[in-house]
Amino acid sequence: MLGGLAVAAVLAGGASYLASGSPDGLDATTLEGCTVDADGAITGGSCIAQRAADHELGGSFLADYGIKGVDNATGLAGLIGVALTFAIGLAIFWMVRRRRAAAAPEQVPVAVSAEK
Repeated sequence: MLGGLAVAAVLAGGASYLASGSPDGLDATTLEGCTVDADGAITGGSCIAQRAADHELGGSFLADYGIKGVDNATGLAGLIGVALTFAIGLAIFWMVRRRRAAAAPEQVPVAVSAEK
């Protein structure tokens, strides 16, 4: 478990800096049919991306693969995400384990006699 956590932390914290800033396949597909300027703003045409709206949590602390108010914090945001995900998963497993232990019947030790 700790090995998996370490790998996730290295990938989220370190490899995220190697990620491309170019649009991925989904972003590129939603822009098909539109004309886009150098800033990424749609200037003409007709495409799916024209109907896109801001997400309700778009202004939150960890929105857009970064940290609000901190420049170039992709790796740190990834580490925070890994830590939060691990903590939530650990809490869920802990609660399930406690619930199962509470629901299990008590084991009464059986006395073994030395008689034959």
